[in-house]
Order: sequence, then structure tokens, then C-alpha cells
Amino acid sequence: METFNYFNYFTEIEEYFWQKRGAHLLVSPLDWAIVETWQKAGIPVAAVLKGIDRAFESWNRSKRAAGGRQLKSLAYCVDAVLDAAEEAQEASAGTGPQVPSPKSNAEPFSRVELRKYVERNAARLRAAAEKQRTKLPQLAGRLDDAAVKLDDALPLIDSPAALDLEDLERRMTVLEEKLSASLAADADDNAMLSIRREMDRSLAPYRRKMSAEQLAQLERQYLQKRTFEHFGVPRLSLFYLT
Repeated sequence: METFNYFNYFTEIEEYFWQKRGAHLLVSPLDWAIVETWQKAGIPVAAVLKGIDRAFESWNRSKRAAGGRQLKSLAYCVDAVLDAAEEAQEASAGTGPQVPSPKSNAEPFSRVELRKYVERNAARLRAAAEKQRTKLPQLAGRLDDAAVKLDDALPLIDSPAALDLEDLERRMTVLEEKLSASLAADADDNAMLSIRREMDRSLAPYRRKMSAEQLAQLERQYLQKRTFEHFGVPRLSLFYLT
């Protein structure tokens, strides 16, 4: 995947879905969780967009479209996207080793953007830590530690040497995964119950259309996203920069 597409995965898919719907509406937590499962599965943006096209074509031929109903969620596109991804994988099989194209010197984000993003996330982590200082002091300490590690990444961004975005992304991902485990462990039962009820309501119309594996992945991403939001903790991956 090209560097620009790699780090603008969510934005490209979100904007394309808006264009197909003909309305610039907020994408739901369920939709974001679906995009996260595609990203983590390594499905190329081109395959996702092809699948969205096919899903809309199928929808437009359906009785629901004839009744004036709109396709409202990316959940309807899951099967079509997976089919497109499998086709892309089959098409690339047997084509021989691909010669990597020369990397462009242009970076997809400016250093100023990256620094502001990291600094903003560090500040949000410290603010979240302060809210938990009395009730959950151990969690507050872990949030503070994560903020310090973000501060430690700033010299990498400021270095005059070429910036290795992939290595920076790995650092952010490792830190985010550790935070995810801590938040899930410390979240109170009532909050998690509320999030699960919300998730079940959102997934109810689509459960029969997805495999058990698809549902498990989607539930995992949904719970992670909403747990971060519950504690006011930012997502750290560069995928969320835009």
C-alpha cells in the first residue's frame, strides 16, 4: 500500500462512502470499527472502495432502495469488501515478485502536523490521568507514563534526518495496545455493560449477514473504540491524525 493511502486509510474510505451516499454525515462508531477491522486485516484501500461500489449497486437494485431507503452503514458493505479483497489477492498471486517503486522524498504529513498531533495526545492523556487520579490511581499512573513516552517521540519528529513513519507508527501502536489492555481492565462494570448494549443494538440488523469471525473482530474494535472514548483517552496511531 502506498504511504499516503496507508496513513490516510480511514479518511479515504470515509470520504468515498460520503460521496456514494450523497450526504456528508458523521460516520457511526460501528462504521469506524468496521474500517478498523479492514485496516488491521491489511485490506487495500482499492479493494475497500471496489467493495463499497458493489454494495451500493446491490442496494440500488433492492426493494429497500425502491422504497426510498438509503444505505446507512458500512456494515452492509462487509461481504462485498471481503470478496473484492479476495479477488485482489488471487489476481496478485502468481504474478511474480513485485519490484518496489522508489520511495518519494515527500512525507505524507508535515513535521508540524505530527508534532502537534503527538503533543495534543500527550496533553489529553495527562488530562485523562487527572480525572482518574483519585478513583483509579494506578490507571492514572499508566496514562502519565504513556504521555511521557509520547514526549520521548518528539525528538524523532524534530530530527533533521529522514523520518521513519513506519517505525513511529509501530511505537504508537504498541503504546495504544498497552493502554487498551489497561482501560479494559479498569473500566467499571456498568460502563462496559452500557457500551455492550449500545454495540448489540448497532450490530443487531447485521448479525445474520456476518460470520462468527467477522463479528468477533468487529466487536473487539467497537469495544476498544468506545472504551477509549469513555475514559477520554485519544487513539495514538497515525491513522487517526487526519
